[in-house]
Amino acid sequence: MSEIIEYKSWICLICGWIYNEEEGLPEEGLAAGTRFSEIPENWRCPLCDVGKAEFAAVEF
Repeated sequence: MSEIIEYKSWICLICGWIYNEEEGLPEEGLAAGTRFSEIPENWRCPLCDVGKAEFAAVEF
């Protein structure tokens, strides 16, 4: 029986851009499956340039 991995999506509270852990952000060096907690603290939103503190986990 395979383990089900729960990935989260994180939304920028400023501009609405969404980071999806399952997809990652390969163009910025974040491989698919990269958890938000594993992203460096100095990472910035690719759309509006705010820090990780401005993101919140979302449930769809």
